[in-house]
Amino acid sequence: MGKSKDKTFEVACPDCGAMLKIDATTGLVVSHTPAPRKRMFEDLETAAKAMREHGERTESIFRQSVDAEKNKADLLEKRFAEALRKAKDAPEVKPMREIDLD
Repeated sequence: MGKSKDKTFEVACPDCGAMLKIDATTGLVVSHTPAPRKRMFEDLETAAKAMREHGERTESIFRQSVDAEKNKADLLEKRFAEALRKAKDAPEVKPMREIDLD
């Protein structure tokens, strides 16, 4: 009880790298210092290049979806024709009823 200074220790968070100051007697976190943010890009040129590439990929995906929508009607027409052909070729079987099983 006569100690004037509380015992605390610092621990680095294994997940995010933040520094946690913990009270030794209670085990509670006293303070939290977030980890320094890492730079995603080294310089502005690299960031601009990445943004252009992202825009090009987005545009390509959009063009592909537009083409798919244009061909959607033809694809559905072909699927319907195939299903109709299969239905005509299949033998006509009378469905079984529960009463027929007796």
